[in-house]
Amino acid sequence: MDVLVIGGGVIGLSVAWRAAQRGLAVTVVDPDPGGGAVQVAAGMLAPVTELQYGEEPLLRLGMASNERYAAFTAELEKLTGLSTGYRATGTLAVALDSDDREELRELHAFHQRLGLDSHWLNGRECRRLEPMLSPTVRGGLLVGDDHQVDGRRLSAALVAACEQAGVVLRRTRATALLVEDGRASGVQLDGCEPLSAPQLVLAAGPQSHLLPGLPDGVLPAIRPVKGQILRLRMPQAHGPFLSRNVRAVVRGRHLYLVPRAEGELVIGATSEEQGYDTTVTAGGVYELLRDAHDLVPGITELPLVETSAGLRPGSPDNAPLLGPTDLPGLVAATGHYRNGVLLSAVTGDLLAEYLATGVTPGPALPFSPTRFTVKAA
Repeated sequence: MDVLVIGGGVIGLSVAWRAAQRGLAVTVVDPDPGGGAVQVAAGMLAPVTELQYGEEPLLRLGMASNERYAAFTAELEKLTGLSTGYRATGTLAVALDSDDREELRELHAFHQRLGLDSHWLNGRECRRLEPMLSPTVRGGLLVGDDHQVDGRRLSAALVAACEQAGVVLRRTRATALLVEDGRASGVQLDGCEPLSAPQLVLAAGPQSHLLPGLPDGVLPAIRPVKGQILRLRMPQAHGPFLSRNVRAVVRGRHLYLVPRAEGELVIGATSEEQGYDTTVTAGGVYELLRDAHDLVPGITELPLVETSAGLRPGSPDNAPLLGPTDLPGLVAATGHYRNGVLLSAVTGDLLAEYLATGVTPGPALPFSPTRFTVKAA
């Protein structure tokens, strides 16, 4: 074994698949490969409309991943015969009142300063694109390159691609990190013999820093940020209910609606600092439906088919940890927060290059895990 990946979510699987394609012998340890936050994620590939002030390095990484996504998913689908649900739909971000419109105008000006492809529309133009929008919509931004993928289908395709590439999937839990002579050497498994490898990739989401045996200070705390999400069924008989991703800020809460080609409509998501709780609450469902109704009044006539909640892995600065840590032999691939699905394509490429060559690629350098230990020192 050349590489041992701890965590089989969309990030760990992407790293494992790309590393195996480079000729490395890879094992993934996870009781449920393909599970985790990706099973709840809406799958928006939206580096521009997700952008917040001060996140320009993260924007560049997200755009680099977004540019790879069409080829990334096409390769997965060709190899496995499984659909990933990738759709080049674009995204419309709208404002429901005058205050929201001014905030969106400022964001548009910020986009323009950065040279991003973002177009301002008035309310009538927004409703012409999406007739189901509320008449109160006052304006919006059309971003043609912010697309979508179905996270559940993507993870299933990644599991199949890993198996085809020779990745060994150990469906059990890593109970401890093993360290010998100051170097990460392997993991203890639940009820099994330990596994050893010269390189270990820690991709366990919000559980990453909690792995027993991990020395203090190697990783910062990766906080779990709860997100509740709804899945509805759209009618197909009279044309599309929505034809592209739609997002808005409603009473200070961010909301997005992602329509799937097969008729599913995903509404998300709450953002709750509630520890490791994944309970679906009446309040969370109510808030999402209420805000979605303000945005698209006809939505309350649709069947509600699923409610779920997951945990986003947030680092102290909300940016991912990519690359070697201060513990020799241990590589981090965690802390992707709200961009895990989007960044899976570029994370797989960058970490596979490091694992194969020992050289950290330039785009990963701003996201080195050591940035937190340097600050602490």
